[in-house]
Amino acid sequence: MPDGFSAGDTAFVLVSAALVMVMTPGLAFFYGGMVRAKSTLNMLAMSFLSLGIVSVLWVLYGYSLSFGPDAGAGLIGNLDFLGMQGIGLNDLAGTIPVTAFSAFQLMFAVITPALISGAVADRAKFTAWGLFVALWVTVVYFPVAHWVFFFDGGNGGWLGDRNGVIDFAGGTAVHINAGVAGLALCLVLGRRIGFRKDPMRPHSLPLVMLGSGLLWFGWFGFNAGSALAANGVAAMALINTQVATGAALIGWLIYEKLRHGAFTTLGAASGAVAGLVAITPACGSVSPLGAVAIGLVAGAACAAAISLKYRFGFDDSLDVVGVHAVGGAIGSLLVGLFATGTVGQTAKGLFYGGGFEQLGKQAMGVAVVAVYSFVLSWLLAKAIDATIGFRVSEEVEVAGIDQAEHAESAYDFSALGSGLGRSSVAPAPAPAAGPATAAPVTAAAAAVAKSTEKTEVDAR
Repeated sequence: MPDGFSAGDTAFVLVSAALVMVMTPGLAFFYGGMVRAKSTLNMLAMSFLSLGIVSVLWVLYGYSLSFGPDAGAGLIGNLDFLGMQGIGLNDLAGTIPVTAFSAFQLMFAVITPALISGAVADRAKFTAWGLFVALWVTVVYFPVAHWVFFFDGGNGGWLGDRNGVIDFAGGTAVHINAGVAGLALCLVLGRRIGFRKDPMRPHSLPLVMLGSGLLWFGWFGFNAGSALAANGVAAMALINTQVATGAALIGWLIYEKLRHGAFTTLGAASGAVAGLVAITPACGSVSPLGAVAIGLVAGAACAAAISLKYRFGFDDSLDVVGVHAVGGAIGSLLVGLFATGTVGQTAKGLFYGGGFEQLGKQAMGVAVVAVYSFVLSWLLAKAIDATIGFRVSEEVEVAGIDQAEHAESAYDFSALGSGLGRSSVAPAPAPAAGPATAAPVTAAAAAVAKSTEKTEVDAR
């Protein structure tokens, strides 16, 4: 192996890449539980489609555009690595093979467009979604990844390397980028039928909790792995991720209790994700106490932000804007307050004697990525809508997008219904006392039948 190679760092990054990959199925479960039963499979499939499309595009040209030598002004990489050509097995990125670094960054590229899917749940054509993913990662994600993540001693990406914007693991490139793109798609596709009228509650909160748990687990690879070495910075990023997430969960639940009078499991899951989002850009530059502060602020602020869709009338189905755009912005901006200058970066935030300089840089990064993502995402969505159409028909949306787009359904209620009509258990003989004992049995059966009928109607 070449000089400088570290087997430990390589193993750490490869395991981290696998953890980040698990986040996309975790996101699929998280989103899949939040939609109504008739859209469950479509929600799962939208995340899995991102795994397929982005993986192929990454090898073809995505890695080259994101991390190839700068083509000028820190805006985009060149095309030296088309098809991953020109990368040798012994070529290193720091202490790890370039191939390991590429695999790790690929998983970031996969989950970012998958995050957007929650904003347009229940109403997007699957073909149109796939086309949007392919175009969006090409003209939005790959360039922004180069701006933020590509370092070359002051000659790399124009936001991170040239202008000093701190984004350790993707608060701007991943979360603000995806959250603002979700807003653009909401505006192009319009509101779901029944928005503000029908409840549209999550059909499976256990599925939501499972998804959030998988996201939390995988996020350790996302954040700690971004150190690209098994070192102290990775360890600090991991502990910051944990405590910020816990604090955000608490912050969301406190807000929810004060505002709505209850602690909900959906709030706990959403608060955890908000904390994970907010600590992503900051985990390599703040102390654990700073991480707790960031988590508390993000949990309460994101809980409040999800109501914006009702105030302004845009239908962000699964609160992508309120959690990812707002959470990513909060985490990115608070780096300008809580950066210690002693963890992973030397820049200090306002509370550690650094003045307003870093806060100004963070604000610039947030604004630039938000504007770029919104404009390009809106244009792409409008172009797709004008050509092949982005939204399913009204009939498909009402009946259920799973059957129309995938010829499947997540749950087979017909079997449950037929089971109620043909019991395999022989009826017990009537007691001598007459109908007094049989009445409760009849009432219970009627209640079960009524409940099942309601479930089937809701699913449709």
